[in-house]
This record gives sequence, C-alpha cells and structure tokens, in this order.
Amino acid sequence: MRLPIAFEMQVQPGSLTDLRLQQPARVDDIAKAADGFSWVFLGENHATAPHQQMEADIVSALLKRHRRVVVGLEMITRPKQFVLDLWSSGQLAEADFLQQVDWKGQWGYDYGFYRPLLETVRKNKLPLVALNVPRDWVRAVGKGGFGGLSPEQKAELPADMSLENAEHRSVFTALMGGHPMTGPSGENIYAAQVLWDEGMADTALKWLGSHPHDKRTVFVVVAGSGHSMYGQGINYRVFRRTGERGITVEMAQAEAPTMVSRGVGDFLYLTSK
Repeated sequence: MRLPIAFEMQVQPGSLTDLRLQQPARVDDIAKAADGFSWVFLGENHATAPHQQMEADIVSALLKRHRRVVVGLEMITRPKQFVLDLWSSGQLAEADFLQQVDWKGQWGYDYGFYRPLLETVRKNKLPLVALNVPRDWVRAVGKGGFGGLSPEQKAELPADMSLENAEHRSVFTALMGGHPMTGPSGENIYAAQVLWDEGMADTALKWLGSHPHDKRTVFVVVAGSGHSMYGQGINYRVFRRTGERGITVEMAQAEAPTMVSRGVGDFLYLTSK
C-alpha cells in the first residue's frame, strides 16, 4: 500500500525489512527494537501462512529477550475471553477449544493458519486476550453511527471515540478504494471502523489495568494490517489515551519487487503468497 505519508523504498518479496534503517532485518531485530516499548502491533494478511508463522516467531523472539508477553487477538470477541483463559492455561485440547470458542463463527478462516501462534501461546502459558468488540456493535454503528449503540453497550466503551484524525481518514479512504465516504451513511461506516480500532485498544488497556504487569511486559496486538498501518489504527488509539508508542510490523503480499511507503510501519514482512 502506498500513501503520501512518508518517503518510499523498494522491497523484495520474501524479505523482512527494517523500514526505519532501510535495510534487511531478522526476527530478532524486531524483538530488540521492542526493548523499552510496551506494545508490538502486528498487521497481518488474514489466513496467510507465512504471516501467522511470523507472528509466532516474533512472540518467541520476545520471550528469548525475557519479555512478559501478552497476546491480543482481533479474531475473537470479548465474550469468549473465558475460553482463551482456559486455552492459555492448558486446560483445553484443540478440538474442545475450537468448539467452545466457536472458531468458525468467530473468525471463519481455517484454524491451521493460526495454529503456530496459538500453540506458542499455550506452550508458554501466555495470557491471550479477546480484543474484538461484539460484531453486532460494529454493524449497529455502521448503520446508525454511535447512536446505534445501546446505553449498556456505550458504557463498555471509552466516552470519547474521536472521528477527527485526518490521517486515519486518509488510510481508511485508501483501504476503501480511494473514494471518500460522504454523507451520513459514509460517516457511519467510518465511525464503525473507529469503533473497531478503539474497541480493541480499549480491551487491551482494560486488560492491562486489571492484571499485574511491569516494564518487561509487552502486549502483542495481532490484527489485520488495516488496523495498524501508518500508526493510525489501534496503535493510534493506544497512543491517544496513554502517550505510549510501540513497534509496528506490517505484513503484505506481492509477486514482484514493490515500492512501499516507509511510514507504513517500523518493519515490513513482504511475502509472495
């Protein structure tokens, strides 16, 4: 993806690139770059095996640096948190986990793609957080704006979900094909995207607020690339509320050398499939 937010450089398929230093990188470089940060944002292409393997590898690399890793998933909604707790503690076999978490209903993509990451979590008994708000909330806002939420639903979200980030609107417009969303219906669709990002950031922050953590703790957010690219998604929502930045790793696909905006993330993993 290319947006006029930063200078560009060419990257090769099958490469991991440090966009800050404009040089090839290794997974260990990502973990080292995360030293001193409490957040790592991983923006994947869904159901893309090399991307989900990279997520597992990054978590393992962070553990090697003696970080206390928490993994948050876009894939699962808040009401299923109790199932993730059982999985992390090793109390569920895979088949039981998939049934109780309603993997097909919650996400739908073949679980095999995500097995490396989820097995890494269970093997190391890492906290696993269901980041996403219920999908009917997003649908309600997409139809009627924030006014489409009930008072009870609003009470579970931040009071201020700002729609005023012009750079995020630029990213959103590009993701929607480059055509600005106008009128009340367009504004509602944009509000739904903000709810999505803000809701996941809110879940992560609430988890940290209710669990012991220290300077070694790093919260790894796993979500689609549109929720973190250019620092304007979940990462922006976390920064807006806490002043904390993190390391962003974007993942994409291309069959040939590709020009990318250096501002899309701190690292880019470009695969051919």
